[in-house]
Amino acid sequence: MTFEDLGLSQPVLQALDLKGYSVPTPIQAQAIPPVLKGRDLLGIAQTGTGKTAAFMLPSIDRLRENDRQIPFKSCRMLVLAPTRELAVQIGQSAKDYGALAGLKVAVIVGGTSVGKDRNKLHRGTDILVATPGRLLDLIDQKAFNLSGIEVLVLDEADQMLDLGFIHALRKIRELAPKDRQTLFFSATMPKAIKELVGGYCNNPVQVSVTPESTTAERIEQFLFMVQQDEKQALIEMILQRRHPVPGEFERVLIFTRTKHGADRVVKRLANAGIASNAIHGNKSQVQRQRALDEFRKAKVPVLIATDVAARGIDIPGVSHVINYELPNVPEQYVHRIGRTARAGRDGIAIAFCAEDERAYLKDIRKVTGAELERLPLPDNFRAVVEGEGPTKPAPRVPVKRVQPRPVGGRKQGEQRGERRADGERRPQQGKPGGDRSGADRSGGGQRHGSGGRPQGHGQGQGQGRGGQGRGAGGGGRGRGRPGGGGGRGGPRSASA
Repeated sequence: MTFEDLGLSQPVLQALDLKGYSVPTPIQAQAIPPVLKGRDLLGIAQTGTGKTAAFMLPSIDRLRENDRQIPFKSCRMLVLAPTRELAVQIGQSAKDYGALAGLKVAVIVGGTSVGKDRNKLHRGTDILVATPGRLLDLIDQKAFNLSGIEVLVLDEADQMLDLGFIHALRKIRELAPKDRQTLFFSATMPKAIKELVGGYCNNPVQVSVTPESTTAERIEQFLFMVQQDEKQALIEMILQRRHPVPGEFERVLIFTRTKHGADRVVKRLANAGIASNAIHGNKSQVQRQRALDEFRKAKVPVLIATDVAARGIDIPGVSHVINYELPNVPEQYVHRIGRTARAGRDGIAIAFCAEDERAYLKDIRKVTGAELERLPLPDNFRAVVEGEGPTKPAPRVPVKRVQPRPVGGRKQGEQRGERRADGERRPQQGKPGGDRSGADRSGGGQRHGSGGRPQGHGQGQGQGRGGQGRGAGGGGRGRGRPGGGGGRGGPRSASA
């Protein structure tokens, strides 16, 4: 079967040909015909099965066929995604697939300028990809409405519920037109999702390509039983190829449960000479996108992530997924390891399990039906953990030493605000809460606090950017510190 056999239009087929896609994946082969007929759809499929093309290709054709005017401050097709990264990825796929269809595509996500989003949507758009939170912000500000929607897509619906978007989804359902087409996709089908489907869809066609909550057949899964305080030594030995885990490293995605845990692993890997980036909810959108770009281009081939990156991120060439900490929700394990073995490739998944995580491992085995092959710890592992091991050889993973950068070229103690290792700025000294109106931004004293040396003879005033400080030093005013003087082959499938 080819895409042409599914009844897609020539502009869409030409766009697929430009990307080198000719053979549909199973979810695409099942979903495209009913969507072209205008039916509501419920798709049960894991990430990496080609869901984006399954709903985007036929929807582009339907929008072209209807050929309606773009609605003011609204859109014709709305795609909701749980994370910023997935939304950006879907938006790019929409632009690629609709390149010859003449449709306008926009993406709005949190962590970006609301003003720019208002301007972007003022004249409306054909296809809008959005995260629920930012979408409702714009609706509340009367900058956007849902009156023009013809097609509504919920992608990774179970993840949106996991992230607490249930109330947002209900509100969006109430505001959207009743005579719309709804396409609903989820990797799992818990009770809450079934109830949500009932409110969104009208007699939907159901398609499913894999049994619910099972793992991909092309992923080899391995297990290390290791104590919590030994995990860092083990991950370093694996990345430096001092332990023969299967597979050749290309890109390694490592999952932690918490944001601070991700930052901590990045810092310790840097101390071991291994370059890595972290991606989690505390990172700005610019930081997250930069980390993904460097990972995608293999400039920094090790990425530490929380579950914000577990859904829908399609990064080619992820050879290994390592669960540094097991997820406490077993379905999340499926989505994590689904970052590898994409687009017909094989992949390796490795899990670290400590004594206090055995219950999580039991749940994962029960839900997925997978039996992880246990690997032995290195022969000299205990010596390495206790700091008595041999000097490590040169690492095979591309590495770079991470050097601390001075802030603004100032010496230690003079910068406006030091940064902790986890990337957060330390609170500035002065009034509680960092009130800049009475404390110098350089961290030196309150309006009438002591500046310069603790004790001094004579008084000189120096005006800081946020106030004045008195202290020892020469007289005169200036901008500066208080007390200072101034100064693989064959036909390809659409994997997105």
